[in-house]
Amino acid sequence: MASCRATSNPPGKVRTANPPQSAPPTDPAPWADDTETRPALALAILGALALTAGAIVPVSPAAGPGFTAWPWLALLALGPVAVAGWLASRKPALAGGLILGLAALAPGRLVLDLQFAVNGPLTIRPELYLPDRFLGSSAVGAGFWLLVAGHVLTLGAGVLAWRALRSHDEPERRRWRLLVPLLAVVAAVGLLTAPVHSENGFLLARAAFEGPWPALGGYLLLAAALSLAAVLALAAPSEDVARGALGGLAAGAFGVALPPVLAGLFRDDLDVTWGPVLALAATAVVAGLATTKLTEKAEPDLAGHATLPGLFWWRLTTGLLGLATALAALIGAFAPQVAVTALNPGAAAPVSAAADSPARWFLLAAALVLAVLAGGVLVPKAAAVARPVLGVAWAGIVLAGTAVLNTALTATQAGNLAGFGGAAAPVFTYDLGAGAAWTFAALVLAVLAALAAAGTGVVEREDAGDGTPPSKNLTLVTAGAVLAVAAFGLPVFGLPGYVAPGLWSRFDTPSWGLLTAAVVVVGAAALATRSRPKPAAA
Repeated sequence: MASCRATSNPPGKVRTANPPQSAPPTDPAPWADDTETRPALALAILGALALTAGAIVPVSPAAGPGFTAWPWLALLALGPVAVAGWLASRKPALAGGLILGLAALAPGRLVLDLQFAVNGPLTIRPELYLPDRFLGSSAVGAGFWLLVAGHVLTLGAGVLAWRALRSHDEPERRRWRLLVPLLAVVAAVGLLTAPVHSENGFLLARAAFEGPWPALGGYLLLAAALSLAAVLALAAPSEDVARGALGGLAAGAFGVALPPVLAGLFRDDLDVTWGPVLALAATAVVAGLATTKLTEKAEPDLAGHATLPGLFWWRLTTGLLGLATALAALIGAFAPQVAVTALNPGAAAPVSAAADSPARWFLLAAALVLAVLAGGVLVPKAAAVARPVLGVAWAGIVLAGTAVLNTALTATQAGNLAGFGGAAAPVFTYDLGAGAAWTFAALVLAVLAALAAAGTGVVEREDAGDGTPPSKNLTLVTAGAVLAVAAFGLPVFGLPGYVAPGLWSRFDTPSWGLLTAAVVVVGAAALATRSRPKPAAA
């Protein structure tokens, strides 16, 4: 019989078994956290390749690029997707957010490229299309269809990325929640201006509002997408998604704003304008902010509750922007909107004169109202009431300002007109006056003031921390909104042979002011049903 040798432990001690060794840590799966963004990345890569091919293949057989732009366009198309591919295995949420940012601008870029098919000679895209002779129309080439395919694939990639990254979690409080939307609006304003200054007789350079409908629609979609996507990016529950989306927006905006700047640098008959440079500068700052930490921690108060910092600064920013808007509108109302120069045959020097818009008095009234409200926002006791009113009254600046600009734009579009009375009659030239420039600045500042007022309202609501009971005046609010749309949409007066600009007839520059005012009033009515009593009444 085999003997067993017993072992004994010292008294008071218990022998313990060796702890089991844990398995060595394994690397996380490349697509962890349920962010299955590989299909989105694949579509984004295909879209970037299509955009690169569209930059190489001519978009029309009638005209080619004005300079060797395809290496730059390839870098702008492939660079962001290459970064997303590099981040995919490390931070898939960041890569998916980058694709979302690129896709947000794809619809606007698609509509903008439709100008090649509608009327190519009116296209202001010297990096892809610059005629060397007069063209009444032009056909599209394979490059156009490659560009369309690239934008559609990029948009599809954004849809897949959104489905993979969507979350029902509550978003964190973000830093730069005021600065980033303001920069996006500044970049949007830059995109709406003339992309280049042209001395080429075959390229008529003009701003978006003076161009054909594909250019106007494309730039408006880009401007709206930049501002809206910047706000939505900061509201994303994941910080990586938010940072990636801001980076994608910046990359997409560079793809629109950089080519005209390069055209102005590489061609002697084209000059760089301030609009694309402004857009590049603003989006570059957004890209820089995307590299910082976006999540902001609330500071606890004495009772241990989280409070929102910076309400004073929000109100200060809103009030100062409101005062700046009112000041610009006042100058725009009193300064001449049109500069008229008459050159008599045989005269040694031209005779200059100025013309004013009949709508300048409405702009003056809107400026005075906004100045009073902006001053109220700066007063602590009146800020809670003045801020909601300012959030609606800014639309009056846009309503009156577009009417003032319509006079200036109509006069300048007439160009040089020969006077009546034969060869001895003077020749008149019409140029934008200082009042038109200040009025345009007032429109831009009004939008910035509106965004600041909206941000201040969010901070005030979260700082109050109380719920909002459902409104009992839905019928009255709905009726008021319907009447407001009818009031802004129907013409105020009518004359034989003349149709006033409106929402449904003769859509012109003042129509944008009418549309803005109608949207703001309807939006304010909808918010009033979910607001606290005092802001709702204001």
